[in-house]
Amino acid sequence: METPVFLLVITAAALHAGWNALLKIGLDRFLTAALIQIAAGVVALAVLPFVDPPKLAAWPWIGLSALLHIGYNSYLARAYQHGDLGQVYPLARGSSPLLVAGLSVVLLEDRLSAGELLGLLVLVSGIWLMAVRGGRGAARVNGSLLGCALMTALFIAGYTLADATGARRNGDALTYSMWLFAVNALVMTMVVALTRGPRTFLQLGPHWRGGLAGGTMSLAAYSIAIWAMTQAPVALVSALRETSVLFALLIGALVLKEPMPPIRLLACGVIALGVVLLRLL
Repeated sequence: METPVFLLVITAAALHAGWNALLKIGLDRFLTAALIQIAAGVVALAVLPFVDPPKLAAWPWIGLSALLHIGYNSYLARAYQHGDLGQVYPLARGSSPLLVAGLSVVLLEDRLSAGELLGLLVLVSGIWLMAVRGGRGAARVNGSLLGCALMTALFIAGYTLADATGARRNGDALTYSMWLFAVNALVMTMVVALTRGPRTFLQLGPHWRGGLAGGTMSLAAYSIAIWAMTQAPVALVSALRETSVLFALLIGALVLKEPMPPIRLLACGVIALGVVLLRLL
């Protein structure tokens, strides 16, 4: 992976952690995720007049990604019913790069060197390590939590591969990304209206500033990742994106004054080692 691509993906990871830090805005997690996706779509709509429509070959992948995002948000919300953020997030985000790595070899014919694979495994191990003592009260990872977290990871891997394929076939990552976010917002609006009722949007109104800030960061973060997946192996981009867990911990410690137990410090070190290996090997 070339240095500019590497640095931009790390920047995307920081943006991803930034909008996740905005999740505590007084709504349940599903509605918060919906608000951010809808807000990102509004930002994308403002850009659409300045970009071309996607090529015909890209539209099936945009549609598939939108459907997979519904599954992602659904299982993520279920996972949070069985465990807290410190357990669910590392399990879901840490498992998806391994799924992407295996599937991208078959579906996209991406290849990883032995050094890149080692770096990926070390990085993922560090993310998983956070889940060992990630929950409040050192809660154990139960079967329901694990099942929902792994299903979340599967949907993450699915939409990651769908978007990598769609952007590559489109030949223009920016065009693909903007239309993807616009379609995602439309689909999420329909899902909220059908599952929670039209009056639910009245609950979202007071939180529009936080939603717009989170949506803008979400759009920027994933657009960078989609572009990077047209420049480098998808598995490497997927793994580096998950360093957002590290940035989230730093935000929690430095901004929110959350405690940083030794196991998390160790996990941060393992993740940093994985990043170094990915860059140098």
